[in-house]
Amino acid sequence: MEQQDFEKIYQEYKQQSEQETSLEANQNNSDGKEAIVAVRKNEDGDIIAFKTSTGRELDYVTALDEAKAGNVAHIDVFHKYGRDIIRSEPDGIKENNLDQLPEF
Repeated sequence: MEQQDFEKIYQEYKQQSEQETSLEANQNNSDGKEAIVAVRKNEDGDIIAFKTSTGRELDYVTALDEAKAGNVAHIDVFHKYGRDIIRSEPDGIKENNLDQLPEF
């Protein structure tokens, strides 16, 4: 095999993984967890609310509680800046980062 074959195979593998992850992030998971599909931002660009794959609209505090309870897929809760914050799971795909999701 040539070096180019290795690169081509890897790129195809990576692309397939990205497509599958993107699909999973936009659908309910088989384990019943909702996914975040859209966000609402304030004038400063801070995320203040979330819309789930089932259409629920959650304020930030409710979303934190849901995430801590393990009810929302693909997000983590971190303690930073003296408070809990919501972040998307680090998966290397920029398009499904919370800040990149469409607004509602």
